[in-house]
Amino acid sequence: MEAKTSSWKFKAIDEHQRCSRCVLDTTVSDIWFDAAGVCKYCYIHDEMERLHPLENMEEALGKIVKKIRKAGRNKSYDCIVGVSGGRDSIYTLYLARKLGLRPLAVYFDNGWNTETAVSNIRKATDLLRVDLHTVTADPDEFRDLQRAFLRASVPDADIPTVYAIHSVLYEKAAKENIRYILHGHSFRTEGTSPISWTYMDGRYIKDIHQKFGSGVIRSFKILTLPWLLYCVFVKRIKEVRLLEYIEYNKKKVDEVLKHDLDWVYYGGHHHKNLYTNFFQSFLLPEKFNIDKRKTELSALVRSGQITREAAITELEAGSYRYERSVVMYAIAKLGLSLEEWEHVYYRAPRSHKEFRTYLPLIRLLRLPIWVACKLRILPYILYLKYASP
Repeated sequence: MEAKTSSWKFKAIDEHQRCSRCVLDTTVSDIWFDAAGVCKYCYIHDEMERLHPLENMEEALGKIVKKIRKAGRNKSYDCIVGVSGGRDSIYTLYLARKLGLRPLAVYFDNGWNTETAVSNIRKATDLLRVDLHTVTADPDEFRDLQRAFLRASVPDADIPTVYAIHSVLYEKAAKENIRYILHGHSFRTEGTSPISWTYMDGRYIKDIHQKFGSGVIRSFKILTLPWLLYCVFVKRIKEVRLLEYIEYNKKKVDEVLKHDLDWVYYGGHHHKNLYTNFFQSFLLPEKFNIDKRKTELSALVRSGQITREAAITELEAGSYRYERSVVMYAIAKLGLSLEEWEHVYYRAPRSHKEFRTYLPLIRLLRLPIWVACKLRILPYILYLKYASP
């Protein structure tokens, strides 16, 4: 029997429409609504809640921890945790230690992190007595990849960092023979980023770089499909989103991290990284009419942490705030003249659909992917986001 998502019913979209349950709207090009006006991403949330019900969280968490410990027996580490200095990744590391796991913290330094984020990583790993492995990107090489995505005029300009983080985690896990990678993402607080807003795969990155960049990427491996399949089916590496197994409340987590790890907030969601700050607060809303607050606020509404009315009020109070100094810093660090930047900025927006990706293959293989997700070989969100209707 195929996944429940195959039976989802939806209706034609009005010229402009906002979900009747959350605050996502038709600025998301791949969105659809059911007859009651509930959007696709609320359905994805409900499916994830069904898979990770809070009433069974202690039992489910205990089982996954037991598996991680067993797989890591007689090894230096039983899991890997990617750390960025942000709330979610640092709390994942903190929780792993509280659960008695022996994680290796892995940090990908793309040259854009704030000193606050770097300090958060240093304090957390020291206080939790966790070894830290840092992978530093070649600055010229990485900026070339970032410029390529900007020149391609796609709303995925932060994907080089996100994908590089995934790549170094898998590469380190494969090298150290560690079977579990712990991620600091929670669908209850961050939601699922629309595929039209954020798309990534190795073929896509290579195509963008080949057409708009130069040189060769050597400081980290591009996570191609064959390499990913090798990691998953030969090395048997699994991703676990640990925060899906707990009741995760950002305000309470902040208090714990500040008290126990002297963690410091960096002023905005994902603003621990200056490029992401520039990208999310300025480039996305100003050029692409994408406000990622909608994804995060929608997740909090669905989880009952805020009301829909409060989320709407926050959105309507004003657009995403950005700092001009951060924008000018980013343009200068990217090595773009103001003339080059204007050419990039005013180029018409494009979509991942206009480039080579693995998406057609993923859609073709949706049934075996669903089976792999059901068997917990692959994360179920992979099917829901990329392979489902």
